[in-house]
Amino acid sequence: MTDTAMLMLAFVDPVHASQQVFRRALTALSEPGVVETVDDAPGMDRLAPATYALCLSLFDSDTPVWLSPLLDTPALRANLAFHCGCPIVAAPQDAVFALMAGTESAEVPAFNAGTDRDPDLSCTVLMQLSQLDGGPATTWQGPGIPGSRVMRLPVSDAFWDQRARHGFPQGLDFFFTAGDALVGLPRSIRVLRMMQEVN
Repeated sequence: MTDTAMLMLAFVDPVHASQQVFRRALTALSEPGVVETVDDAPGMDRLAPATYALCLSLFDSDTPVWLSPLLDTPALRANLAFHCGCPIVAAPQDAVFALMAGTESAEVPAFNAGTDRDPDLSCTVLMQLSQLDGGPATTWQGPGIPGSRVMRLPVSDAFWDQRARHGFPQGLDFFFTAGDALVGLPRSIRVLRMMQEVN
């Protein structure tokens, strides 16, 4: 039973706002590395506005969600249940969506990466960071990127190693968020770690 004392407002205009965020999410995946921002989105407990906006726009009763220990709180569970109706799962491999902090990359290998026949069954991960730059330089190449794009997400080398374990079409789709900003990284994108910083 939902504790109504923990419930907070979501979008002021739920239909319009969720459509806007959904379009920004699609743009982020179709143009990987381009930063999109969400407008007038609230935060939720430990979630940044962009992270929570994605939850409100993407989660529903048909999308089992896994919550990482750093982000999982009673208030978040209560609000996801009330606003999204999404079931929360204990096992990462059962999740259609996953919420995690950038420091928790150890769970990434456990998510469902789909199969060659059914790559669409893979998990989409919402990874919350403190910022979307400041990390080691990486070069992104693939659909939606003219030539290549240099990104400096502050994630660990272990994260990139784990992502590289899956060969396309298998793999995970990622949204990286910080504050009211988000960046998409679909599984179709090749990420090259650079030996030296690029100016």
